[in-house]
Amino acid sequence: MADISAAQVKELRDATGVSMMDCKKALVEANGDLDAATKLLRERGMAVAAKRASKAANQGIIAATASADGNTLAMVEVNCETDFVARNSDFQAFVATVAANALDTDGPLDEVMHDVLMDKIAAVGENMKIRRNVRFCLNGTGKLASYIHMGGKVGVIVEVGCGKAETVDAPLFDELVKDLTLHIAATAPRYLDSSEVPADVLASEREIYAKQVEGKPANIVDKIVDGKVRKFYEEICLVAQGFVKEPKQTITDLLLEKGKALGDTIAIRRFVRYQLGV
Repeated sequence: MADISAAQVKELRDATGVSMMDCKKALVEANGDLDAATKLLRERGMAVAAKRASKAANQGIIAATASADGNTLAMVEVNCETDFVARNSDFQAFVATVAANALDTDGPLDEVMHDVLMDKIAAVGENMKIRRNVRFCLNGTGKLASYIHMGGKVGVIVEVGCGKAETVDAPLFDELVKDLTLHIAATAPRYLDSSEVPADVLASEREIYAKQVEGKPANIVDKIVDGKVRKFYEEICLVAQGFVKEPKQTITDLLLEKGKALGDTIAIRRFVRYQLGV
């Protein structure tokens, strides 16, 4: 049997994150071969992951990161079983790694990073999952921005477009984009505008509103239903919502106001809002 040094155990520990005792056992079984020991731990890590798969992973972190030039932005949600692990610096560093990987793909990271995730589950001893990821690449002139709220419980990314290159660096435009991320985090819009609301969702709402005013003349019913639909749009569509800092001003009006001040046309191109576990 090969003599296993403390340095070898530490090297395997640093590479895998697994406990010192388990690392030493794996090295003994692998006769001191680091690669073989790593493989053994990974195999056992997958077994641990399978055992923990039935455990609910409702805690975790939402994180966002940007490319060096700011033209690509990614956001991820990574779940674990307990808030204790979610607050652990090693888990947070892992989530940051996941977010960095999200800059390079639009595909599901739970498939791309499967082996890495299995290793992490083995090291931590809790079920984890990369629940979702999204990437925005800047499309034309404008700016990407993110906002993480409540220590990673809510996350927002948004793309705001403009017509002039000089607008991108204007402090007023930067302030507007930041305000929009805060607004989206606070109000949780479901759609950008009314054109994105699915026909079946709208039809269901109209049916509910019509039942609420049954018995009234048809022309009155139509007017009431139309009014309730407008109110519905104000609740779920970003551009129709009242601005969180000035509720009497809609987001559409805010964009027009800031665009006039900048001598430009401002538009929200897209956004994504994640809420942990929702």
